[in-house]
Amino acid sequence: MVKKLRLGTRASALARWQAEWVQAELQRRGHEVELVLITTTGDTHIGGLESTGGVGVFTKEIQRALLANEVDIAVHSLKDLPTEPVAGLALAAVPIRAVIEDALISVRFNGLAALPHGGRIGTGSLRRRAQLLHLRPDLRILGIRGNVDTRLSKLDADEYDAIILAHAGLQRLGWDHRVTEVLSTQSMLPAVGQGALGIETRVGDRAAFEAAGALNDRPSHAAVLAERSLLAELRGGCLAPVAAWARPTTNDGLLFEMDAVVLSADGVQRLHVRGTDTIDEVETLGQRLASELIELGASELITSARSSN
Repeated sequence: MVKKLRLGTRASALARWQAEWVQAELQRRGHEVELVLITTTGDTHIGGLESTGGVGVFTKEIQRALLANEVDIAVHSLKDLPTEPVAGLALAAVPIRAVIEDALISVRFNGLAALPHGGRIGTGSLRRRAQLLHLRPDLRILGIRGNVDTRLSKLDADEYDAIILAHAGLQRLGWDHRVTEVLSTQSMLPAVGQGALGIETRVGDRAAFEAAGALNDRPSHAAVLAERSLLAELRGGCLAPVAAWARPTTNDGLLFEMDAVVLSADGVQRLHVRGTDTIDEVETLGQRLASELIELGASELITSARSSN
């Protein structure tokens, strides 16, 4: 008898979309899958995420349920998943990655360059804040919380001149028509793991691991391994002003290139490195670029940015 797979996910609209996509893909392969909705600290906390410590606020409760055998598979936005491994859990699959860019949305202005001096941009991300200030130090960067619908409502209520969101999330929720400008990677590198899903299972649960593993896309998995190894080496965490993008550069997908930046919280200082390596050495690539950034002073920028929150 085939075991029903219990799939743990947050209950937000975007998390549900991601989980239902995984559910459909598993069902298409003959598995019976039940969604289990789990509330996380990040869903209930009212203040800024930095006041929670920031690490794992959207994933810890789901991982606990997985370890407690309350679910068999967990689906995360990979940019929310801490790089510190959890004993007893394995990253079984990274499905094919969606678009990685950030998108600017505005009601009155047709792009970042068109925003007026002192323009108000809403973002809850220190990474986005620092990169925006590096490009436009005249902007007023204002905090924003809530799901995608809530943030769009705040923009429409004229609380901001523009907001920044991940393009992938907007596409998944059918809000692509609201995008004013897709920001280039030259001006705004993405968060580590942005646009990718991570599917976790328990170590030793062969049935769940093999079922999830069928959804794995090797180039996408390799890219996020490179990025996550860089973040782990920097000891940056998801709230640090760190951005990275790894991608295959050859048709066979065997050679990878990665760009990575670390910025000061005010955007004045920006450290940038780039490197290449093979698909089998992507974790080494991430570690090597992290070491180069540390030599340039990245650790001091990360520490300073944290203390400024």
